[in-house]
Amino acid sequence: MKVDAVKTLEEIKKILHESGDLKSRTVQFFGTQVAICYIAPIVDNILLNQTIMDPMLAYPFKAEDDILTTLKEYVLSNNEVSEYIDIDSAIEKLLSGHCLMLVDNADHILSCDIEKITVRPIAEPPTSVVIKGPREGFNESLKYNLALIRKRAKTNDLVVKTLEIGKMTKSQVAVVYFDSIVDKNNVKQIMRRLKNIQIDGLIDSHYLVSYLQKNPTSLFKQVGDTEKPDVLVAKMLEGRIGIIVDGSPIALTLPFILIEDLQNSDDYYSQPIRVTFIRILRLVGVILAVLLPGVYVALEKYHYKILPTEFLVTIMNTTQGIPFSPFIELLFVVLLFEILYEANLRMPQYFGMAMSIVGALVLGETAVNAGLVSPPAVMIVALSGITFYIIPSQAAQFSVLRLIALVIGAAVGLYGILLFCVFLISYLSSFDSYNSAYLAPTAPLIMQDQKDMFKREIIKKMYKRPKSISNNHDNVDRRGKDEN
Repeated sequence: MKVDAVKTLEEIKKILHESGDLKSRTVQFFGTQVAICYIAPIVDNILLNQTIMDPMLAYPFKAEDDILTTLKEYVLSNNEVSEYIDIDSAIEKLLSGHCLMLVDNADHILSCDIEKITVRPIAEPPTSVVIKGPREGFNESLKYNLALIRKRAKTNDLVVKTLEIGKMTKSQVAVVYFDSIVDKNNVKQIMRRLKNIQIDGLIDSHYLVSYLQKNPTSLFKQVGDTEKPDVLVAKMLEGRIGIIVDGSPIALTLPFILIEDLQNSDDYYSQPIRVTFIRILRLVGVILAVLLPGVYVALEKYHYKILPTEFLVTIMNTTQGIPFSPFIELLFVVLLFEILYEANLRMPQYFGMAMSIVGALVLGETAVNAGLVSPPAVMIVALSGITFYIIPSQAAQFSVLRLIALVIGAAVGLYGILLFCVFLISYLSSFDSYNSAYLAPTAPLIMQDQKDMFKREIIKKMYKRPKSISNNHDNVDRRGKDEN
């Protein structure tokens, strides 16, 4: 089929509903009509002039030259040029920042890449602040994010597979892994799940989470995430697979095990003894965050006899005159803190600080002075709320678990909380994340991986890839066997 420059241009305008940002012009290139069209907001006008218009005007054309070949091989030699027979494929490129060139009587439509790249500067991500170590973070450009990974993995073993998801958005998704390290069965499962996604739009990488989870209705996190390229490459070196979505600064990682969130990228740039202490502190913080309000209510309501006499007298003095039961009192304070947190999170930045001060100082102090709640209740809930953010990626889950533990502690006491913990551990033990046990290396117990659990050994001693993560068992050595 021969291209008619004017008619094809009109057809493109019709398909795009005469969109106002579609720009076009028709020029004569040595007697042949050439129509040029592009989407103005997403192309670089300087590139348009320097790599298309100026070379066309300056090219010394000869009568025996073929117009299409000349444009492709000589005039547009500095650009990425593609050829398309059908108009739909050409329009896809047009919507991605390419310029279409419609040449009269040509067999193909030419597409030339002049996309305008406007991205947020590479900076330290706000969710992953480190004291030591790399401060680069992903941004919203897939090209830049892949470049950050390539910068840290200069090897032909790095595999990048791309696919398009979203009927309307046609978002580019990249799956990255090391071919000699990864478990190929996991790659097949993930690629199959991604290819089977039928959705109108893919706005952020978290849209993929429910499609990748084995138990999508569960409360618990089953897909890892990070904003730092050094963390992603480190996880890939253990056998994980990274998933990056164009337009999102969050990279997903699979398989995911619970111990990952107890670790931090800063751990690997600090002294092992300090890191071991901090990890134990994080574990204690998690226990306090989830169980402290429930245990307090259970002790005050059912098991007050096991409390030291001095402490019991203090509690009785501070709670005297409170009109609510211990459960209602703690529930009121928990809900008050949750409301304040949501208000502080959603408010504009300059109002947020004022809200946090008003909420913490004025409301809390006023509630105590008014006799609605006791000082221990405020302190218990505040301590529980602060410890949430020792592991911020799990704060939402901890919030729900704290409420459940509070209800159980008020209804049954410490025995109920103990049964709740047993049920929780049993439930999580049944999880499987792409052939990796969710509670590994504790359940099942993997002694080799204890070197990087609560205790962190020096890097030199961690010479084997973790068995907790499903990977290629033929490639488990991180370093040469002859090293001391």
